[in-house]
Amino acid sequence: MSEATATPTPTPEPFRQNLSALRNAVFELHKILIESERATYEQTVGTIPSPGYFLQLLTTDPWFAWLHPLSQMVVTMDVALDSKKDPLTAAAAEVLIQQTRQLLTPSETGEGFARHYYDALQRDPEVLFAHATAVRLARPVKPAS
Repeated sequence: MSEATATPTPTPEPFRQNLSALRNAVFELHKILIESERATYEQTVGTIPSPGYFLQLLTTDPWFAWLHPLSQMVVTMDVALDSKKDPLTAAAAEVLIQQTRQLLTPSETGEGFARHYYDALQRDPEVLFAHATAVRLARPVKPAS
C-alpha cells in the first residue's frame, strides 16, 4: 500500500479555518436558539425552576427535541476538528459545511427542525442575525490557487 493511500491528505488551512469559524457560529446560533425556546416555553408553560431542570428539559422534553440535530452538528464538527486519529480532509470539511447548509434551511411548510427553525427565525431577531452569520460562513470554500 502506498503512503498516499494510507494517510489522508490533511485539510488545507482555509478549509479548517472556515469549518472552525462555522462551528463557532453554529454553536452561537445554538445558544441563541436555546434561550429563545426557553423564553417561548416559559411564556407558554411557566417558569423553569432551576438550571438542572432546564437541562433535563433540553435533553428529554419534546418541546426542545427539535434542537437536537443542531446540537449533534456542533458535536460532529468538534470531533472532526479535534481528531488526531483521523485527520480532517478538505473533502470531509466540505461535507460538514454542506450538511450545515442543508440543516440551516428553514421551511414554513416543512416539519421537524426546518419548521421549528423557520418559526424561531420569524419570532426572534437575535436568531435571525445568528442565522445570517452561520449561513454566510457555510458558503462553499474555494481552494486557494
